[in-house]
Amino acid sequence: MSQPYDFLGMQQAQFRHDQRNHSDVICLPKPDRLKHYGLHFAKYVGRLARGNSEPKSADRTLVDMTLVCLSVANALHQRIQEDIERCSPDHNDQVDPLRSLADAAGRFADACEKIDHLEDFLPIARLANADVLSWTLRQAMERGLDLNQAIAERRKELVVRQFYIAD
Repeated sequence: MSQPYDFLGMQQAQFRHDQRNHSDVICLPKPDRLKHYGLHFAKYVGRLARGNSEPKSADRTLVDMTLVCLSVANALHQRIQEDIERCSPDHNDQVDPLRSLADAAGRFADACEKIDHLEDFLPIARLANADVLSWTLRQAMERGLDLNQAIAERRKELVVRQFYIAD
């Protein structure tokens, strides 16, 4: 990866952001919160699959996906940096790179479904989250997207929604 990422710092900033701006989600029981994030992943796969017919840009979707991955990592008590380093470097075996993202999002949904059956879900969820984030980082790099800057800008947009909170 050409851009340096301080994933621990990113996770800490996301935790503070979520506490301030997403209390409706952060107060959910963890199984419900994980399912909520799984729905976000599915939504982002759909956005990217729609291509040019999607009003939200691919760059915005990559930023939003990164933010959700950080929130997921926090919910799972996942040190995302360590798991990112264990991810396979690329998924060049796929004809369409979107298939790798769909695969990871599907595995995350599988993990969420396993919660209801009291099956072991944590390793699956953590690996899937790391794979989604790895995919996102590769795409951002290919597009020349500075995620650090884009995340800071996106968080400023999201803070405005909670206009009634005085910092």
